[in-house]
Amino acid sequence: MYRKAVNYLRGQAVVEITSSAPERVVNLCAAHGIPFWDVDWRTERCFRVTTTLPGLRRLREVTADTDADIRLLRKTGAPELWRRCRRRYVLLAAALVLPLLLALGSAFIWDFAVSGNDTVPTEEILQALERCGVRVGTRGVGLDQDDLRNRVLPLLPDVVYLAVNVRGCTAHVQVVERTRPPHLYRDSDVQNVVAARDGLITKIEALDGVTCVQVGDTVQAGQVLLGGVADSPRGCRYMRAHGRIRARTWYCWTVPVPLDVCEKTGEEGAVTRVAVDIGRQRIKLYAGGSVLPVDCDKITEYRGLRLPFGLRLPVTLAVEKTVTHTVYDGQRAEDDARAEGERQLLAQLRQTIGEDGAILQTDVSARRQGAYLMVTLRAECEEQIGVDAPLAITSDTGR
Repeated sequence: MYRKAVNYLRGQAVVEITSSAPERVVNLCAAHGIPFWDVDWRTERCFRVTTTLPGLRRLREVTADTDADIRLLRKTGAPELWRRCRRRYVLLAAALVLPLLLALGSAFIWDFAVSGNDTVPTEEILQALERCGVRVGTRGVGLDQDDLRNRVLPLLPDVVYLAVNVRGCTAHVQVVERTRPPHLYRDSDVQNVVAARDGLITKIEALDGVTCVQVGDTVQAGQVLLGGVADSPRGCRYMRAHGRIRARTWYCWTVPVPLDVCEKTGEEGAVTRVAVDIGRQRIKLYAGGSVLPVDCDKITEYRGLRLPFGLRLPVTLAVEKTVTHTVYDGQRAEDDARAEGERQLLAQLRQTIGEDGAILQTDVSARRQGAYLMVTLRAECEEQIGVDAPLAITSDTGR
């Protein structure tokens, strides 16, 4: 690595040497201390070699009395780069101004990276930081972590710890979310477990309470499955009934799917507009306003600019592509409408029975009714139907 850096600073050249005695050329290089490397033999009389720029001049001098033909292929390195750019004054000015801009820009925050949040949205954390004065364009040097934490945490009740570490132009926000303890029930909390919907009992897991049904019984919605009141020699004993009751359930749902829809044809025209976001300011590189025509789609792509070594620059290129379509009223095929209605009903069914529920059997039918296709789903499922129902204790009940 060190040798490559030195060779780049000195400059290097790739040459092709043709001679009737190529070994003599190699011996002359060794005798006069001419450095060379990356030897590539092309033929028995021709080979390529890499040497330094001073070594190239010396090589031509020592081989002047021989039949060696030295052909320069390319030059690389800092001297060659300077030769090409020394009359390009704009590039030289940019090379001088760029380090200054990097030094000034690295003192401010231009990007955020939030980690450690699973339930608290990233937008909520960034909004809380913005309310406390930490936003894009804020000076990142010298942030008082304790003061910032004391002002941000009251705005985020589900966060117990927050730290902002600024590296370059990026503020890395690390949060620790609050772990809520389980709800503790008091001895006075009494309840029944009732059926959420009609069903046929298949399994009973009673953890506390009086079992009021048996496996194989048919129950109705609202019927008590586990009771919170039990008889005792001293009267009634109240408790908090708790358990899981699984049952077979049946559903019959119908959803109307419109057959008349608005469809889009091919693209009539595509317009690409480019804008540059510097911090929170946008510079439009196109003429006209931002009002979009009707019946069009807009796709915006944001490209953040980074240096080769990964430093994020406070410049974002926004490319907006607007595509105009022709919209016309069309007729949807009944098979497509049936498939869409089936997807909607199955999604609603899975959401209703929960993750631990199982769909045992389904039957889908459809009939046309005017401009709609009525899609009907009949399903048989197995799910947990027991829900908690508070038990009100009155004085009459107590007697």
